[in-house]
Amino acid sequence: MTETKLFLNGDFKNSSDGKLIPQTNPATEQVFCEVSAASVADVQVAIDGAQQTFEREWRDLSPRKRTDILFNVAKVIRENLETLAQLESQNVGKPISDARDEIALGARVFEYYAGAITKFCGQTIPVARGGFDFTLRQPMGVVAAIVPWNFPFPIACWKVAPALAAGNTVVLKPASQSPLTAILLGQLAYQAGVPAGALQVVPGQGSVIGDALATHPLIRKVSFTGSTEIGSRIMGLAARDLKRVSLELGGKSPNIVFGDADIAQAAASSPMSVFANTGQDCCARSRMFVERRAFDQFVELFIAETKKIVVGDPALDATQLGPLVSANQRAVAEEFIEGARKAGRVIAHGGQRPSPKGFYLQPTIVLGAEPTDRVWQEEVFGPVVCIRPFDDEEQMLREVNASRYGLSASLWTNDLKRALRVSRRIESGVISINSHSSVHVEAPFGGFKQSGLGRDLGMAAMEGYTELKNIYVAE
Repeated sequence: MTETKLFLNGDFKNSSDGKLIPQTNPATEQVFCEVSAASVADVQVAIDGAQQTFEREWRDLSPRKRTDILFNVAKVIRENLETLAQLESQNVGKPISDARDEIALGARVFEYYAGAITKFCGQTIPVARGGFDFTLRQPMGVVAAIVPWNFPFPIACWKVAPALAAGNTVVLKPASQSPLTAILLGQLAYQAGVPAGALQVVPGQGSVIGDALATHPLIRKVSFTGSTEIGSRIMGLAARDLKRVSLELGGKSPNIVFGDADIAQAAASSPMSVFANTGQDCCARSRMFVERRAFDQFVELFIAETKKIVVGDPALDATQLGPLVSANQRAVAEEFIEGARKAGRVIAHGGQRPSPKGFYLQPTIVLGAEPTDRVWQEEVFGPVVCIRPFDDEEQMLREVNASRYGLSASLWTNDLKRALRVSRRIESGVISINSHSSVHVEAPFGGFKQSGLGRDLGMAAMEGYTELKNIYVAE
């Protein structure tokens, strides 16, 4: 049975006003359930409960006990991996093999932060006046976690796990299109020993629930992943009372291939760097810069590899690309493709709907795009890539950094000096050399410029959920 209610103070609750959010399976276009939509009154209940749990229980729980509880959350997630994966696949059209990997990633995140609790320390500092000076990392209180629909479960874990590990309580707001695994996460965390109220789950309309969280005086921090436009709005609302924020926003990530690289390897791995999750990924390497001497070879191999990608039913293990999350998301991607076609750009592959049912779209390769083209500049959030040749490293870097975004990047070369030189120049928060791996549980993840501020993952995330206090003791 799919649970469809709010999860408040350790129990499932209907929304106070009875509103519901239909959930559509993107592969069938059929509504399969309706989820309670939280109201502002429900948000107040969630925050009050979280504040009480913070003050009375979670804040002062020993690090050893918090460690044991979070390890148990990871254990319970693994025990329910298949249920969570099936929910995720049905809710957002994610291929089941990817969904299983992402649920396992969520468990690893809880394990990492469970282990980090007893290793997260302040400092002792020698000061000129003598005496004893030391710092404490203390929890903030109630924090809000607002997560997107493209990677619903892992990103919820990225935010919830370090926040709880640091001693905060959390109000989790999942996206309207993808609330089901977040609701179940609340229940599983409670079953694993997280106190009632420490993790509240309030699905609902973003403009209502997000605004209520960003402006509530008891919310000490908002951690948001989503579009740059909504992130800017949240930052403005949070600024009213100088609330802490961390924002992981849009991207238009480059993939740079130099002629001395292993071209076959780069071409074989690059399609899934942009088309994985049907291109609905802020890290998607959707701007490809290929040195001219290797351009023809790379494009030929890239197209051949793209044609091998299995697009189809997300319930099948062999499927690599499922549908987009909604008809609207597909229409946006198709608008970009049609704009490129009208501008005279070459659609070297894809651009069509491979199935009459479901929000499917073939992976699409655009050649000949200019830096001024909309498809080159803006985030498509669909399976669309542009590939351009370059001759000059300096000019290429100027074009790479001309984007308002700076989240991820890939760089392919066998010249170590070039790899280090170019990596320093790229204005991105995450760079992979001879790889497309953006996410490591142990390492910070986040962007430059309009791709956001603050970091998820690694110990940097723990720091971001604490206040730094300095204490001086006179001799």
